[in-house]
Amino acid sequence: MLKRPTTAKIVCVALLSVFLAACASKTPQPTAKIDTSLVSVEHSANVYLNQAKLTQVAEERDRYLLLAAHAYINDGNVAAAKSILTSMRATMVTVDTINAEHLYLSTRIIDKTESPAAALQQFNYPSQWRLPKWQMATYHQYKAKLYQQNQQPIDQVRQLSLLSQYLPKSEAVLVNDDIWHRLQPLHEETLKAFMNDTSNPIFSGWLQLTYIAKHYAVAPSQLVKYLGEWQQQNPSHPGAIKLPTDLENALSARPFNPQHVAVMLPLSGKRARVAEPIRQGILASYLAEHNQGVEVRFYDTENGIANAYQQAQENGSDFIIGPLFNQDVEQALNITQELEITTPQLFLNQPDEASQNPNQFFYSLSPTQEASDAALKMVNDGIKKPLIFASNDSIGKRMADSFIQEWQEQTQEQVEVHYFDSGDKMKVTVQAALGVKDSQERISRMKQILGSKLEADFRSRQDIDAIYMISGAKDLILLKPFLDVNFSVFSRPIALYTSSRGRVTTRGSQNVPELNGTLLSDIPWLMQSSNETRMVSELWGSWNNSKKRLYVMGYDAFELINRLAQMRAFPGYQHNGRSGILTVTPEGVLERQLSWGKYRNGQLKPL
Repeated sequence: MLKRPTTAKIVCVALLSVFLAACASKTPQPTAKIDTSLVSVEHSANVYLNQAKLTQVAEERDRYLLLAAHAYINDGNVAAAKSILTSMRATMVTVDTINAEHLYLSTRIIDKTESPAAALQQFNYPSQWRLPKWQMATYHQYKAKLYQQNQQPIDQVRQLSLLSQYLPKSEAVLVNDDIWHRLQPLHEETLKAFMNDTSNPIFSGWLQLTYIAKHYAVAPSQLVKYLGEWQQQNPSHPGAIKLPTDLENALSARPFNPQHVAVMLPLSGKRARVAEPIRQGILASYLAEHNQGVEVRFYDTENGIANAYQQAQENGSDFIIGPLFNQDVEQALNITQELEITTPQLFLNQPDEASQNPNQFFYSLSPTQEASDAALKMVNDGIKKPLIFASNDSIGKRMADSFIQEWQEQTQEQVEVHYFDSGDKMKVTVQAALGVKDSQERISRMKQILGSKLEADFRSRQDIDAIYMISGAKDLILLKPFLDVNFSVFSRPIALYTSSRGRVTTRGSQNVPELNGTLLSDIPWLMQSSNETRMVSELWGSWNNSKKRLYVMGYDAFELINRLAQMRAFPGYQHNGRSGILTVTPEGVLERQLSWGKYRNGQLKPL
């Protein structure tokens, strides 16, 4: 009996302890202070906003607000971020780091809501600001991105060269590789115009190095000489400390210097008519080069590819141009592999799968390459939403696929394509693709409801800013006017592009007012008249533009022989050929950048 009160007392004490512990757990505890460093955002916007309310220190408050705005931007809530930045501006402390971060975040909002060009206009840190390295690195990195979006490669490289000095060595190496990569597509004249910028020796040094590599790539002895001079003048430059890998490869590549060139073409039979302009182009290039001691022999592939190889080998050929047609190229590749022929060779067509043989190169006037080049042109022109009209045939489909693939690689965006047939069906395709058919049907329904006196203009779609017309000349003469009449009067102007397939050559004056405003790509040699173009027209008056392009192909093929090894080793090496600006991929495929013209008053004028 005496134990029961004691037990009850112990139970009561235990319950009281539990109750007090529960109460203690509900008592608010001081919140742990969040780091105010602006280097990175590690919490949600609400966490930073709560911290801003709690602090009594003005600079801490501003840092938390900036971090909150940054977090909102990262989450895609641009409106909330803008509200914070706007409201805090009046009471913001005058500290360089705070001012810089506010400007950086404001610029990001303008980039997202307006344009990279608008963002660039305001994104400038005053020279008197004293900022930590991480903040200067962020500044130059983001500014380089804006210049890239604005298609200003020189200014982009200038910012990247400034960025590298604020990074650890391991990261700076990656930026230097990026600089070198981005300089490769630039023309020599562009490099020359900017490479004496004394205000930024790292930037000007990169441009000088790139110019030397491009200009002297064909002459290894001169390349070595001028590279050595540049390294002595720029001993601390990142490119002097370690030459870019592909430039080192170019230095070690031995140019082809053949004495006996074999040309494999169909010289008899029906296919000889196609090959004749190429043969004449090779001869013209040979005569212009004045290669003393170099022998050129032609071998007729109509007598068999194997026979042509046997004769060329017996005559000591040390370089081969050709064959021309795709089936001949496939057969030739099998022969060279089976017989282990190592003679360097420039094939005049491109197989489905490129060879991995370092001595084999592939050169063609490929329409798919032209479509790919058009996609790059539109990207550089700032086109955002192109539409493709392509002829419903094998060439049209291949060109459309090539354009789409290049566009996706450059922009990660899809492209809409519509295939058309000749005749009346073309108009139906155009109206359906531009949304005109739907608009006309809506107007018809409204007239049924409101009466036939209703006046209304159709509307076409507003979401596209360019059209690529893949068509032969005959269909293009109809397609372009169909597009013109089916654009709504309410539509903004649409840029129209087409390929050399659409170039009209059947009219005596070549006056084509139907194509006014259209941009067209073609080989540079055919873009404007010269003594050489006039001479070819006089000698071969029956040649159309297709045969003249083959003539130019033959001319460039022979001129490229001594350059191919360096071009393959150094992807940045460009040759300004008559058929375009030529480069060689690591697989040995020659790629062409074409020239562009625009129809004005019925005439094609070079841009």
